[in-house]
Amino acid sequence: MQIRQMTDHTGAEVTGIDLSRPVDAATKAALNRAFVEHHVLAIRDQRLEPRQVLGAVELFGPVFHQHNTKFALPDCPQIHYLSNQDKFPDGKRYIPGEGWHTDHSNDARPPKATALHAVTLPSTGGDTQFANMAAAYAALSPAMRARIDGLVAIHVYQSSHSARKLMSLSDAAKERVPNAVLHPIARTHPESGAKSIYINPIRIEGILGLDHKEALPLLHELLEHATEERFQYRHVWKPGDLVLWDNRCLLHKANGDYDMNETRYLYRVMLQGDVPR
Repeated sequence: MQIRQMTDHTGAEVTGIDLSRPVDAATKAALNRAFVEHHVLAIRDQRLEPRQVLGAVELFGPVFHQHNTKFALPDCPQIHYLSNQDKFPDGKRYIPGEGWHTDHSNDARPPKATALHAVTLPSTGGDTQFANMAAAYAALSPAMRARIDGLVAIHVYQSSHSARKLMSLSDAAKERVPNAVLHPIARTHPESGAKSIYINPIRIEGILGLDHKEALPLLHELLEHATEERFQYRHVWKPGDLVLWDNRCLLHKANGDYDMNETRYLYRVMLQGDVPR
């Protein structure tokens, strides 16, 4: 197995491993160290059926049950699919992953990681961009760090301020998914100890104790800063990629910049996380 750093702050390419086969303890430990160090792992040349995807991702922790069961695979419901072929009830095409966000931050224990396995890709486009929120926090001015330390954001399933529309939850899912949760805007990574900006434009309804006239401009300023190109890694997908990223210190977004007559279809798994602190 070889692990090659992709940028000076985010992303590593992993080659020379076949995750359809058992992995020994030393290799598992090396993968987990690389995950914490590089935040995104792009494990190349995998050809995995759904249950093999599950086994590969479980090397990094137990599975988190995703909120919207509409996308669950019937034979393996822990895995969901992402597809550009789905549409909203009004007929508009649904592009999963549009807009900067971190997955399922409206959970009391948001998933620590998300993994995608490329099944079918368009001939060009459809890259996934990542923004390193730890690097962005470190680059904040001392005054801004002092301003946001201790602030708590209100996360909901879909923010009324979000430009992106999500698929509606089923009635059963609505009973299981919290109405609102509180998370710090500056969170500490439980493994690396690094502080990160923890925001989510799709899920944050407001900041506890602040009027929207103050909260929304602050959130916009943080997002503009954190998604500057200097903090980004852009993943160009290849067939067979298994990409795993750390939701605790990254934002990500998918790009719908490809021919929609071509199919983009990936398997998605999430891993259990802790309470942000």
